[in-house]
Amino acid sequence: MNDVSKMLRYNSLLLIYQDILSNTQKEILTDYYAFNLSLSEIAENRNVSRAAVEDAVKKGTKKLELTEQKLNIFENNNKIRNLIEMIKNTNDENKKIDLLNEIERILK
Repeated sequence: MNDVSKMLRYNSLLLIYQDILSNTQKEILTDYYAFNLSLSEIAENRNVSRAAVEDAVKKGTKKLELTEQKLNIFENNNKIRNLIEMIKNTNDENKKIDLLNEIERILK
């Protein structure tokens, strides 16, 4: 996963699952992924060690990933968006019905 994909993924996961994080983890991950601040910049702004920030990023990121593995909200949202695009781009009514059925399956 390249840096831009990683940043987009974690920003999305952060928006979806931010309530499972501590306030500190949420703030640090927002600074790191949304505002693209370095670990050193975040540490300086918060008057903590760089190691403390790095630990919060690792633990928070792991918590986001584990939650996504269990709930799959991010993955399912992406699947549904792709299916909607396919529906928009087809004129075959049977294909549209199949795609809509796939969306219903994901939502169950």
